[in-house]
Amino acid sequence: MTPRFDAIGVVASDLAASIAFYRRLGLDFPEGADKQPHAEAALPGGLRLMLDSEETVRSIDPGWQPPAEGGRISLALLCDSPAEVDTVYANMVGAGHRGERKPWDAEWGQRYACLVDPDGNGVDLFAPLPGPAQ
Repeated sequence: MTPRFDAIGVVASDLAASIAFYRRLGLDFPEGADKQPHAEAALPGGLRLMLDSEETVRSIDPGWQPPAEGGRISLALLCDSPAEVDTVYANMVGAGHRGERKPWDAEWGQRYACLVDPDGNGVDLFAPLPGPAQ
């Protein structure tokens, strides 16, 4: 038997704020999840995004300490079009979330933008740019 990749876990300093951030990006957390110490949202392909409060993580690992500076992971969300990258970025920044880098046309052929979640983790938005044949 081989282990299979099943979930991405993120430790949230403010679980309700993290759930609100990811809900605004379209992830479906159950109603009342922001009142629990652990929350999960199903992702495409059967993966899950799991958010845990710092207290929950300390109940598992009493010696756990948050990183000294910002997050240590980055999530990337595929958008339907380059225009959607711009719209989602503007919506998130307009709602008070931190934008790390405004949308740009990246040299690797994607419209790209970078946000930061409430715990300093990178959340990238991207979509393929139209090519010469499109």
